[in-house]
Amino acid sequence: MTSKARARLAKRAEAGGYRGVLAAFWRRNRYAYFFLLPWFVGLLLLTIIPMASSLYLSFTNYDLFRSPQWVGVSNYAHMLTHNTRYVKSLEVTFKYVFIGVPLQLFVAFVLALVLNKGIPGLPLFRAAFYVPSLMGGSVAVALMWRRLFGMDGVINQILTLVGVQFERPVSWVTNPDTAIYTLILLLAWAFGSPMIIFLAGLKEIPSEMYEAASIDGAGSWSIFWRITFPLLTPILFFNLIMQLISAFQAFVPAFIVGGGRTGGPLDSMLFYTLYLYFVGFVEFRMGYASAMAWVLLLIVATITAVLFRSSRVWVHYTNAKS
Repeated sequence: MTSKARARLAKRAEAGGYRGVLAAFWRRNRYAYFFLLPWFVGLLLLTIIPMASSLYLSFTNYDLFRSPQWVGVSNYAHMLTHNTRYVKSLEVTFKYVFIGVPLQLFVAFVLALVLNKGIPGLPLFRAAFYVPSLMGGSVAVALMWRRLFGMDGVINQILTLVGVQFERPVSWVTNPDTAIYTLILLLAWAFGSPMIIFLAGLKEIPSEMYEAASIDGAGSWSIFWRITFPLLTPILFFNLIMQLISAFQAFVPAFIVGGGRTGGPLDSMLFYTLYLYFVGFVEFRMGYASAMAWVLLLIVATITAVLFRSSRVWVHYTNAKS
């Protein structure tokens, strides 16, 4: 809003009070709100009302067939004190997120540094590396991954060719000690999206800073830690937040690779979202599933808040062009 518009609103406020200001504001912006009306309707019907309903149902006993019965905080108390599968789902999900996301970002960061060297055919490599991010959450890739790490899969064949011998055939996806790590590798394989963002951040660092550091006698390692990494910490922070949120919501890999709603061998692939699906759409305990969904929201919100708090220490928002 321009200064002249603010002055006109101030005069109308003096003349007609707040009602005059609101009337003037509505006259100036009514067409904009008219075109935004579909978005507001969608926000209300597809976000606000479902969230409010879910919050209410989390305090009830509801099975889709009978009216919800208010039970207070019983759902929350039960999941934290009397449900070993729920605790197992938290353990599996935390392992998946806190191992897989750092590994994925590390691979994405290293490849972004390599591609930033100006190698021939950069657009081709960039597109090829981005493809896994587009397909990483698909059913087809999950089925392929299950075959790769199966008893007669390509991974075992490659290990045999390089001289690794097993006493008996190994299926990595049905072994409870290794099953979760196959999904972690799948997460790391889908590195394309954060890699592209890292590469864009590297392109924004002025070459003059590297030239000045080289003239001052700084080595490659010193340049990386004093210039490249500090200026990329906002990009790293953004990627970390986005990939953490996405990893906590992962469902398809565990559902397909783990063999459906069973959660894999000995629940070794029982992701939180997979168990939530089992509770809500197999056992029809929608009240309990709603409580699980809100606990997941609180977990993600808490971790995100901690990361934002810690970002004051390690994220540097220095303008690279200044």
